[in-house]
Amino acid sequence: QVQLVESGGGLVQAGGSLRLSCAASGRTVRFYAMGWFRQAPGKEREFVAALSDGPLYADPAKGRFSISRDNRYTVYLQMNNLKPEDTAVYYCAARTTSQSSYDYWGQGTQVTVSS
Repeated sequence: QVQLVESGGGLVQAGGSLRLSCAASGRTVRFYAMGWFRQAPGKEREFVAALSDGPLYADPAKGRFSISRDNRYTVYLQMNNLKPEDTAVYYCAARTTSQSSYDYWGQGTQVTVSS
């Protein structure tokens, strides 16, 4: 069993920054990619950023968010210049191959940006 645990969410004013962390534990699995998704109230979950051979960002994240990994099992999302529309539950996810879907998900961490 693999667990992904996010941390670092919270309440921040517009223009502020947060750094989300995601740590994997449990059964040793080599992840091809780790990434972040988010879901705002009343909206579908959407892709934010992922890191495999290189970083990939959704348009709303480009220039403001930065994804990084410090080992196989920990991934970060540095979020700068936050906007109220970034308010959402942020989920960490991981997949084991380039052809697979994201098979592993965290429980989510709330990010709230006040105007």
